[in-house]
Amino acid sequence: MAHIDDAKRIHLIGIGGCSMNGLALILKSLGHEVTGSDRERTQFTDALDHEGIRYSIGHTGEYVDGADLIVYSAAIKPDNPERVLAREKGIPELERSVALGQISERYQEVVAIAGCHGKTTITSMLAIIHAQAKTEATIHVGGYVEFLEGGVHVGNRDLFITEACEYVESFLTLKPTVALINNIDDDHLDYYENIDAIVAAFERFLALLPEDGTLIACTDDERVKALADKSDLNIVTYGLKGGDYTAENIVFDARGNAGFSLVRRGESLGTVQLSVPGMHNVVNALGAIAVADHFHVPFDVQAQALHDFVNTRRRFEFYGERNGVRVFHDYGHHPNEIRATLDAAKRVPHNKLFCVFQCNSYTRARTLFCDNVTCFTDADTVLVPDIYPGREKDTGIVHARDMVKAINEQSSNAIYIPTFEEIRLYLDEHAQEGDLVVTVGSGDVYRQTKKLL
Repeated sequence: MAHIDDAKRIHLIGIGGCSMNGLALILKSLGHEVTGSDRERTQFTDALDHEGIRYSIGHTGEYVDGADLIVYSAAIKPDNPERVLAREKGIPELERSVALGQISERYQEVVAIAGCHGKTTITSMLAIIHAQAKTEATIHVGGYVEFLEGGVHVGNRDLFITEACEYVESFLTLKPTVALINNIDDDHLDYYENIDAIVAAFERFLALLPEDGTLIACTDDERVKALADKSDLNIVTYGLKGGDYTAENIVFDARGNAGFSLVRRGESLGTVQLSVPGMHNVVNALGAIAVADHFHVPFDVQAQALHDFVNTRRRFEFYGERNGVRVFHDYGHHPNEIRATLDAAKRVPHNKLFCVFQCNSYTRARTLFCDNVTCFTDADTVLVPDIYPGREKDTGIVHARDMVKAINEQSSNAIYIPTFEEIRLYLDEHAQEGDLVVTVGSGDVYRQTKKLL
């Protein structure tokens, strides 16, 4: 297999994506010459300009010639013209997650933040904690973090903290010394056969840790707790139900943001006031605190950093206001993520709560949103447009109307409205000043949301 150590110049196809952009900046810091390409400019390409990294808009092949290695993201298929050109020239290729795993080999300590939900937020929380603690950790986040102006902070080679994504088992390329697992859920069923296959993947992930490695486990989640109970690793636990790190005296302010007393192994360390809404962010903060404490970051630094932390983009992000109706967007696309998002939204002062749910996969629609759909009960009205195809083709096996029927069997609050243009007209007629609109999904809903404004 090709290795980044053997390559002086590395060309990244899809360099405008959040993870690929982070790889580019890390590779440059490690002494490689980096070039890239993407089909369009993104919110991440400004960082490339700042670092003087050359890239083309369009997969033109301009920088392929002379590269020692090609790195491509999962979205870049074998028939991509630059991948075809690379094979013609005999240039070796690596998939993004494999390159990330090879990068992780260069660090003394590697913290892998895993879980089907919450890993971007926990990693982002750790980014601001370590920035304020001046630890010079290198952080790799799978999202846009405002204070980083991107998704990466390049530090030294002592500590590397990265998201560890379970999709297509890409986290199995990493070389972690510390692993956090926030939860294990029935997601990505277009790849995994069932929940047992997902649990088995997390078991293989834990097997990557050395004998003296540490598992930081959210024992609120029964599947994570089961893995921790049978593991011989050093175990640190956290959660709302107890554990080494837990929260007491939780109080929500007028914006839906939680304050709580942090309790470590029975001892109260002090108060944490978050600036992000929802009970799920209390759990995310506990996970970040457990990791930061493992590396001896003082509690007062952690508490101040968590107070300063604002959501990563597309995590309950405020998009704007129209006719006195505030509009937010969240990336949540799994029932448990949507439930957490709407729980956060209901704590924000409002009159009526409208949820616009765009499902991003026919497989996800069929397996997760057509039976016993209870995650929308906190919304007054759920508006469901046509399914976004994502990586799949429409074979006619499921329709948005099927999801509406399933939602209405539980909460009787869903309406099928095919397009966002029609949804805007509906909201103009039915939403009033003081109401709240939350759009959820991981397709192009974040772009479509702007039509509502």
